[in-house]
Amino acid sequence: MKIWVESISLVSETYKITRDFPDFEKFGLVSQMNRCAVSIPSNIAEGPSKSSNKHFNQYLETAMGSSFELETQLIIA
Repeated sequence: MKIWVESISLVSETYKITRDFPDFEKFGLVSQMNRCAVSIPSNIAEGPSKSSNKHFNQYLETAMGSSFELETQLIIA
């Protein structure tokens, strides 16, 4: 899926951005941003393995939630 490929790029970009954050953010904002970024393609990938469209949609909604969370953290940063 194209969205999965794009979300993998987002993970790479997020890691590049957070690499230059101050050390005191290593276990705070940096960790949270990287986990959110990784969550997006992970949920997109896991969704199709589920038994119904309802479950697939739940995984896509989780990925979308992670993207909104990451957007908020980027604004904070």
